[in-house]
Amino acid sequence: MSSLETALEHGLTEEEYNKITGALGREPNLTEIGILGAMWSEHCSYKSSRIYLRNLPTTGDRVIQGPGENAGVVDIGDGLCVVFKMESHNHPSFIEPYQGAATGVGGILRDIFTMGARPIAILDSLRFGDPSLPKTKYVAGGVVAGIAGYGNCIGIPTVGGEVYFDHCYDGNPLVNVFALGVTRADEIFKGYAEGVGNPVIYVGSKTGRDGIHGAVMASETFTKEAEEKRPAVQVGDPFTEKLLLEACLELFKTGVVVGIQDMGAAGLTSSSTEMAERAGTGIRIDIEKVPRREEGMTPYEVMLSESQERMLIVLEKGKEEVAEKIFKKWGLDFSVIGEVTDSHSIVIAENGETVADIPLSLVSEEAPAYDRPVKEPSNLAELGRLDHSELPVPGDLGRVLLTLLSSPTLANKHWIYEQYDYMVRTNSITLPGSDAAVVRIKGTPKAVAMTVNCNSRYCYLDPYTGAAIAVAESARNLACSGALPLAITDCLNFGSPETPEVMWQFKRALEGMAEAAIALDTPIVRGNVSFYNQNEDRAIFTTPTVGMVGLIDDAQRHLTQWLENEGDVVALLGETKEELGGTEYLSQIHGKTAGLPPSVDLEREKNLISTLLKASGEGILNSAHDLSEGGLAVALAECCFNPNGPLGVRVDIPAEIRPDALLFSETQARAIISLDEKNIKRLEEISQEFGVPMEIIGRVEGSRIYVRELLDVPVSEALTAWTTGFENNLKSYG
Repeated sequence: MSSLETALEHGLTEEEYNKITGALGREPNLTEIGILGAMWSEHCSYKSSRIYLRNLPTTGDRVIQGPGENAGVVDIGDGLCVVFKMESHNHPSFIEPYQGAATGVGGILRDIFTMGARPIAILDSLRFGDPSLPKTKYVAGGVVAGIAGYGNCIGIPTVGGEVYFDHCYDGNPLVNVFALGVTRADEIFKGYAEGVGNPVIYVGSKTGRDGIHGAVMASETFTKEAEEKRPAVQVGDPFTEKLLLEACLELFKTGVVVGIQDMGAAGLTSSSTEMAERAGTGIRIDIEKVPRREEGMTPYEVMLSESQERMLIVLEKGKEEVAEKIFKKWGLDFSVIGEVTDSHSIVIAENGETVADIPLSLVSEEAPAYDRPVKEPSNLAELGRLDHSELPVPGDLGRVLLTLLSSPTLANKHWIYEQYDYMVRTNSITLPGSDAAVVRIKGTPKAVAMTVNCNSRYCYLDPYTGAAIAVAESARNLACSGALPLAITDCLNFGSPETPEVMWQFKRALEGMAEAAIALDTPIVRGNVSFYNQNEDRAIFTTPTVGMVGLIDDAQRHLTQWLENEGDVVALLGETKEELGGTEYLSQIHGKTAGLPPSVDLEREKNLISTLLKASGEGILNSAHDLSEGGLAVALAECCFNPNGPLGVRVDIPAEIRPDALLFSETQARAIISLDEKNIKRLEEISQEFGVPMEIIGRVEGSRIYVRELLDVPVSEALTAWTTGFENNLKSYG
């Protein structure tokens, strides 16, 4: 097989291959092709997205570390910071659901503690296909078990997340995992291979043949043969990761670490080249010194293996024994496998013979960057048409509410989160199911809130508006929990970048996300792009998932969405419009995915957030819940489902719009709050200060969900529909 044919098998194009031969002045060998194929893959190089990513807002007063490192870092005051990131593990999770999801958790946790932070929380954003399909049930069950198995074993709580179902994810699920850790702002570690002559250290598990070509596989479209690629899926070991975590955190205290990086996608290849490139140095790897668990492994296999639970560390020269003692104590492999050089190249040697020699500039800055053709989808205008007058108003709106509550997307996900140990380490303040997860920062009065959000149906109909709403809803979720929104990490899940319509969706989504992030002062400090999320028939809906972090200075002021006290007043912040396009109601009741998504007004969103934060900071709110999928009626029902005992609500709100829109419109910039009657006047003053419409609409009372004469449903019946809807669809998978 010629070098060109080998390059094509590694995902390189003929044009890219010619660029490599020109730069090297020779034909590359197999190991070099493997290295460049991995590093030039879409997954590692962002070659189709870089021109757009640079336009995102990434700086702010609290930003300590933005894009370019293993994770983003944000200041939370008093010398502390949070380290967080979200990554995708979509392709591996379809091929091997359990290990694909498990290693996604392991990888994101290593990104956190590599920076010197102890991980304290995990969230996940999951997308599956039609829940009636056996394959969906198999994939969903395996993914959930994998997340639970890894997180529970390592002792990091999975405290929240989101789950959506849609036929567009048949054959291509999305598994996006978010993790957050805490450390001191002056104790952050970075992935730099600095100091010529400093030793390069391999620590963790031994290297095997699992995960080879993982980065390339993640940059391919799914085919019918995808499941044959199981060897490209990594195998995780959470018990070893726990040892690695503790060993690394102990090592950091010694002061001997120059730089450190997780061996993630592309394994030893990416960690070594990225560390040297950031530092402007070079690196030599003596490949025979890499610990292995399989015999006969070639340099190519060792460099491209994505075996898990491994780190690459640069130490101060002469401090090897200090580090080795720690890793041996924890029962982990430790080996000096090379050194930092001034060559500006990566040189791989085996028993003194050079087997690869590539300029780092060719790996990184000279990697291809494409300005792909963009084209608005031809069906977009047709999708956007929706004549409300042609939609009949259902006669039994209470039955509509029950149907929505039992739909797989809106129903209670207790079958999932009960598999997670969400209370381990005893930091969790808010139980799964509220607007945001809230975790205390031990030793301080502070708490951190976090959420993940994206309505892909909105993004399919209008990627700009949908992406902006993903940011706005995340900020509302945090504000409804009493947290000031701080910053964003994202997971951008799209189809093939070689399709002009997909690139148009990508471009517009990033424009919407950027505008919203700027308006709400939530810079994007880290992210991930996952292309080629499609099968042979179609691409997934545009899914730019937003993970957002917020700060509560006084954890005692945190809020949940659940009504707390009989007799409390219920108020609506914001205005309801007749916006049924892209709604859960339109999809579940009328069988349509059409119309324009709800409009987004970022000034109104900002004012609503300010109102919620000031009111919660003064302690006048007893609960708060943002309105999103399902609209007012679903939000009211969710407020009634207090885990400590359900409560009823009686609402009397004028129907100035058609009744199904009043109940199920998904108009943005709205929240349901409850408070003691004595605090109404103060709430009115705060609402007026920020120009937010406020209306007292009801009271917490009885055991029914009542909205005028439009809807009257026993809370018990609504709770049963909500509790069993998801379980009935998925619990018996297999």
